[in-house]
Amino acid sequence: MSAAVDDGVRVGARSATGRLVEDVVLGARIGAMRAGGYALALRGDRVARLLHRPWRLDPYPVYAQLRAAQLARGPVRSGTGLTAVATHASVEAVLRDRRLGVRLSDGRSRLSQGDAPSLMEPVDLSLLTVDPPDHTRLRRLAQPAFAPRRLAHYRAVAEQVTTELLDRALARRGPFDLVADLASPLPIRVISALLDVPDVDAERFARWGLALGSSLDGVRSPAHVRELTRATDGMRALFGQLLEQRRAHPGEDVISTLAGAVDGGTATADEVLALAQLLLVAGFETTTNLIGNAVQAMHRTPGQWTALAADPSLAAAAVEETLRYDSPVQLTARFAHEDVEVGDLRLCRDSGVLVLLASANRDPAVHADPDRFDLHREQAAPHLAFSGGAHYCLGAPLARLEGEVALRLLAERMPRLRPAGSPVPRVATVLRGPLQLPVTA
Repeated sequence: MSAAVDDGVRVGARSATGRLVEDVVLGARIGAMRAGGYALALRGDRVARLLHRPWRLDPYPVYAQLRAAQLARGPVRSGTGLTAVATHASVEAVLRDRRLGVRLSDGRSRLSQGDAPSLMEPVDLSLLTVDPPDHTRLRRLAQPAFAPRRLAHYRAVAEQVTTELLDRALARRGPFDLVADLASPLPIRVISALLDVPDVDAERFARWGLALGSSLDGVRSPAHVRELTRATDGMRALFGQLLEQRRAHPGEDVISTLAGAVDGGTATADEVLALAQLLLVAGFETTTNLIGNAVQAMHRTPGQWTALAADPSLAAAAVEETLRYDSPVQLTARFAHEDVEVGDLRLCRDSGVLVLLASANRDPAVHADPDRFDLHREQAAPHLAFSGGAHYCLGAPLARLEGEVALRLLAERMPRLRPAGSPVPRVATVLRGPLQLPVTA
């Protein structure tokens, strides 16, 4: 063996050993964090319970306990280091208070340590992870994607795609998976139209979306890190190529607009790539969960699917009630940029508060009989499923549109839709929705 080859083998061996050591260290850190959190959950820490089985499979009883505790003693302080707000009034107040943000007061990532990536924030999701003024600047770049003229185009795309997908499902003449056959490919196709991604590979986009969505709960294992790396590398390669193409040959699509921002100096290429990532994961995951949660809730509540099938114009009401009753995004977090008091919440600078959106949406102080799904409910107060304040979901109109189209056409084309097996739930804290939902028409 030559000296060069021998040196190469040794370097490769050291690299493999180094990666193994890194995996062991990271696995130990994750294991220690999870074990500590689970121990808190077993001792009755309700916030910690939201992070672990079996409680996060059905978090609503825990939310009710947190609301009661907050009403009795103020916001709940957890051994996790976070304080939780659970009532509608307190959640809305925190979301609207500009003294709190998604980063620490000095602009650092929420839970980063030195130069190491955070175990709880491993992926740059653009608008979700920056505060004003950068948030304002980037949001302004993405805003044209959701202008009324473009929404009308997306509605036409959504109706065409939903019709195609339902045609395929009906042609099978048997059970099908509502998630894999409708709720997942529909938003992917619409987001692909928004970004003008040619020859979209729906399965690949779904894998990327699931991987990035899972990152919202933090890193689970070294294998999860590698999965996230593959997803982000794949997305950055695709969007980087599209960005260069649109810089040379701009069109009317969102990426062309973002390419112009890079050339004009109002955004960097990295910012634009992160924004494209966000548009995919937010546009895909939230709508997929919304459709799945809606059908699941109506099948579990006697008379609700029958009511929608009898009057498909109730689809928009079904969307709003689903967003309130079983929010696709369950919670978010804010960090104090100074010592603050927001109602009965007191926070020191850089301390964090867990903002329980789904709990607020079932607060009996604002929603009568909140644990009942009701298509005919008169919303007494706005739900907070799309967050609020500066970080109100930019894609809310598109998610509503896709959900309404999907549910209306489902009710028209499959009025006898019913369960055909047990759903497979997503076991997660931030995102909520079925991974599989067997149904038959």
